[in-house]
Amino acid sequence: MLYYLLYEVLQKYLKLLNVFRYITVRTAYASLTALFLSLVLGPWVVRRLREMQIGQFIREEGPERHQAKAGTPTMGGVLIVIATAVPTLLWADLTSAYVWLALIAMLGFAAIGFADDYSKLARKQNRGLTGRSKLFLQILVSFGVGVALLLMTIYGVYSTQLIIPFFKRFRPDLVIHSLLSQPYLWPIAFLPFLVFVTLVMVGSSNAVNLTDGLDGLAIGCVVVAAGALTVVTYITSHARFAAYLDIQYIPRVGELTILCGALVGAALGFLWYNAHPAEVFMGDVGSLSLGGTIGVIAVIIKQEVLLFFVGGVFVIEALSVILQVASYRLTGKRIFRMAPLHHHFELAGWSESKIIVRFWIAALVFALFALTTLKLR
Repeated sequence: MLYYLLYEVLQKYLKLLNVFRYITVRTAYASLTALFLSLVLGPWVVRRLREMQIGQFIREEGPERHQAKAGTPTMGGVLIVIATAVPTLLWADLTSAYVWLALIAMLGFAAIGFADDYSKLARKQNRGLTGRSKLFLQILVSFGVGVALLLMTIYGVYSTQLIIPFFKRFRPDLVIHSLLSQPYLWPIAFLPFLVFVTLVMVGSSNAVNLTDGLDGLAIGCVVVAAGALTVVTYITSHARFAAYLDIQYIPRVGELTILCGALVGAALGFLWYNAHPAEVFMGDVGSLSLGGTIGVIAVIIKQEVLLFFVGGVFVIEALSVILQVASYRLTGKRIFRMAPLHHHFELAGWSESKIIVRFWIAALVFALFALTTLKLR
C-alpha cells in the first residue's frame, strides 16, 4: 500500500521517492516497521491476554522447574502474525502472487495454532486439538500451496525441479512429465511434487513447534533462519547473482524478501517480551505459523533441501523426538533423558539461559553454513 502510494503515485512529483523501487530499501523499512509494531503493541497484547486469563498450561511430565511458568500469558504469536502481515502489506508490491501465497499459508497455519491454543484454554489443560486433526489441517493448507504452485508452472513462473546443494546439474523434476499426455494420469504425475511440498511445510511447522519449549529459544532461532532466508530470497530474485551462484532464478520472487524482512523484525520484537524470563509465550498460533511460513518460503524459492541446514536446530529438535519415540517403542529404552533435545540438557543440569544461548549459536552456525553452500557447487 505504501509502496504503491510512494512509488507509483507520489514518485512522479518527488524524484527522491524513486528509492522505494529498490527491494533492499523496502525490506529494511518492513523490518523496522515490524519491529516497531511488535514493541509498541507488545505491552497491550500481554495486558489483554492477562485480562482474558489466557495463561499457559504446563504438562505434568515436563521438567519440574517449568511448573513455575504456569499462568504466563500465551497465544502471543498473534502479535508476530500481525507484525509480519501488516508491514508486508504496506511495503511489498501486492501484485506478486508469491507474497499472497506466503501470507495465506502463514494465516492458515496461524488459524490451526489458534484453534489448538483455544482448545487447550477451553479444556483448561495442555491438550488441544488431537494430533490427527492438527496434522490433517496442516496437510490441507500445505496441499493447497502445492496446487497453487503447480498452477504457476502453467505460466512459466515456477519450476518443479528440486535444487540440491553442492550439485550444479543434478536437478530432478518432481513432476512425472511422461504421464502428462494422459489427463486421467495427472493426479499421479503431480503427486510426488504435492507430497514433497506437504512434507516440507508440515515438517517445518511441527519442528518449530517442538523447539518452542524454553523462553526465547524458538523465536531466537527463527530470527536467524528468517535472516538467512531473506538473503537467499533476494539472491534468487536477482538474475545476475543467481547466475553467478548457479541457483534457480525466479522472477518477481524478490517481493517475498520483504515478507522475510518483516518476519525478522516481528520475531526480534517478540523476543523482547519472550526473552527469559518470558512475559508471554507465542503458543501454537505462533510456532505453527512461523514454521509454516519458513517452510512455504523455502518451497517458493526452490531451497527446500537448504532448509535442512538453515533450520538445523529445528531439524535436530524434531529428530530427537522421532528417535526417542522410535527407540522407546522398539526397545523400551530412551536415548535422551527427555525429548525434545533442549529438555535433555535441562535434566543434565544446564541452566535455561545457557541452553538458549548455545542453541542460538548453533542456529547461527547452521545458517552461515547454509549460505556457504550457495557457492560450493
